[in-house]
Amino acid sequence: MKSITSSTISLHFHAFPPNPPKASSFRRAQAPPKRRKKPLPKPKRPPIFTEKDAFPESLPLHSRNPRFVYKDIQRFARQNKLRQAITILDYLDNQGIPVNPTTFAALIAACVRTKSLDHGKQIHTFIRINGLEKNEFLRTKLVNMYMACGSLEDAHNLFDESPSRSVYPWNALLRGSVILGGRRYREALHTYFEMRELGVEMNVYSFSNVIKSFAGSSALSQGLKTHALLIKNGFIGSELLRTSLIDMYFKCGKIKLARQLFEEIGERDIVVWGTMISGFAHNRLQWEALEYMRWMVDEGIRPNSVILTIILPVMAELSAWQLGREVHAYVLKTKSYSKQIFIQSALIDMYCKCGDLENGRRVFYRSNERNAICWTALMSGYVANGRLEQALRSIVWMQQEGSRPDVVTVATIVPVCTELRALDQGKEIHAYVVKNYFLDNISIVSSLMMMYSKCGVLDYSVRLFDGMRQRNVILWTAMIDSYVENRHLYGALGVIRSMLLSKHRPDSVAIGRMLSICGELKNLKLGKEIHGQVLKKNFESVHFVSAEIVKMYGICGVVSYAKLVFDTIRIKGSMTWTAIIDAYRYCGLYKDAVDLFDEMRAKGFTPNHFTFQVVLSICDEAGFVDDACRIFNLMTRKYEIKASEEHYSLISGLLARFGRTEEAQRFIQLSSSLSQQKALEPSL
Repeated sequence: MKSITSSTISLHFHAFPPNPPKASSFRRAQAPPKRRKKPLPKPKRPPIFTEKDAFPESLPLHSRNPRFVYKDIQRFARQNKLRQAITILDYLDNQGIPVNPTTFAALIAACVRTKSLDHGKQIHTFIRINGLEKNEFLRTKLVNMYMACGSLEDAHNLFDESPSRSVYPWNALLRGSVILGGRRYREALHTYFEMRELGVEMNVYSFSNVIKSFAGSSALSQGLKTHALLIKNGFIGSELLRTSLIDMYFKCGKIKLARQLFEEIGERDIVVWGTMISGFAHNRLQWEALEYMRWMVDEGIRPNSVILTIILPVMAELSAWQLGREVHAYVLKTKSYSKQIFIQSALIDMYCKCGDLENGRRVFYRSNERNAICWTALMSGYVANGRLEQALRSIVWMQQEGSRPDVVTVATIVPVCTELRALDQGKEIHAYVVKNYFLDNISIVSSLMMMYSKCGVLDYSVRLFDGMRQRNVILWTAMIDSYVENRHLYGALGVIRSMLLSKHRPDSVAIGRMLSICGELKNLKLGKEIHGQVLKKNFESVHFVSAEIVKMYGICGVVSYAKLVFDTIRIKGSMTWTAIIDAYRYCGLYKDAVDLFDEMRAKGFTPNHFTFQVVLSICDEAGFVDDACRIFNLMTRKYEIKASEEHYSLISGLLARFGRTEEAQRFIQLSSSLSQQKALEPSL
């Protein structure tokens, strides 16, 4: 029997009506039915605009006077509810009720906070309708709003239309250029020079914005001139300007000048102290930052939330666990600080970087409100302590709790997938990146490329690279590394040639990669070309670049060039000495290589782990048994470098080859005890 499908059943139901007509009415049923005239649809009435529509969250207009309506608009502005506020403005315009400048100022401030250019333009239109276009206060606010929203053309057009040439619109232009940052600092400088040429009387806020622009562009010479101008015009007594100058000197790397200016200040407030601590931290002077923190507390000034977020990362970098605990106690004592997300995440990061993962987790799980920043801090802590699987699982737990990973979270977790070779999880993160429009972030794309290349999926790395319209040196270097990781050296060579022909010039890291590939392929011609690029860009002072040049010439068999480059290096280090020893090894000059090692030590240079690895390999290849034993003893006893299993097996194998079995057996026993110790380590 054939089975009846659902489609067949539905066909039968449509073919035969459920109630067939009677026989007497058959003829009538066959006759065509009379069509009933459908009533014409009633025309839709246009929507009536009422006070209720205008005031979705307030009382009708007829029960209020305009002053209370203004307060309603200002309340919406404080809540960043610009759509509702504009609805009320539209209703007031229809009713012919004017709006005061204070209300418009509150709305413009909300546009600045939300970076809402469209709403800002609508509010600008209402200002014109209300006849307040020439109001200097509102005009200044509008210029600032356009600059903050990135619409420089509108800001300059409005500024040029202004009949007044007071300092306030100029200050708005300066402030907007500083906030935008990047290349806009040049515009700030241009505005400053134009103000001086036109004789605009600058005030404290003008100079403060100008000094901030000098700090951003590191224009030290202009900063010094402005400092002298402030002294000449009597502005140097302003605490705001002195703080701005200290910040500028720190950002320009002039620590001594910043200290001198700080010591000239009699009464120091918390802003000045915070600028000093932040400046030291910015210049990697962590101990000085801690010293000034203690000095500030001794002066009777308690750190605020800003200083706490500056000093906790400093303690994390110094592994100052005890000091971190004291700061944590202070945070708990001041209950308002313990609820702030940035301080919580800084505490988590501090504990994890100090190796105290337990306390870091305790801070995390005791926080009432956890966002992406806290989760990212915990993931970074897991990564720093080698718990990669937990870091990878955390991104799942994070989303289950309702937090969405941001760009920093993704940038933290992609390298974890790379280390674990977790291709499936990496693909899921890649899909999340595409869905949330993170592919414009070059750092994330380069990390994804390395993840795919480490997992052996080179095609995906190439697709990501080809899909990027805007490329920089980081992306080109990641593409080269992807080919090298999969041992496609000639593919890497093709990328190098394409990069050299592009507008992007390689930096020192990319140059180092290129020299390494030229060495492995023994492509001396291209190696010489890249050496020329190094000399042209003055990269020879970078230690790893000069070491790669020496090594490249050695691998290509031109030891005389390697020695010539080595001799021209002014400041040598263990990296360059290791490179020349390795170069002699590649050319088969084993005795000369060992002599270079002894010369290195005689001149006061300290060999590192890689140096000993190269020299011991030379002794193994050349059969220098006595030298190998001597160098091994130097490594373990004098320089206190822990020997690995490979070192023990290399020495024992060399001794066994030359019939020194008893000594070889002793090294074998030492190697086995080391392996047993490693096996016990995870259970401790």
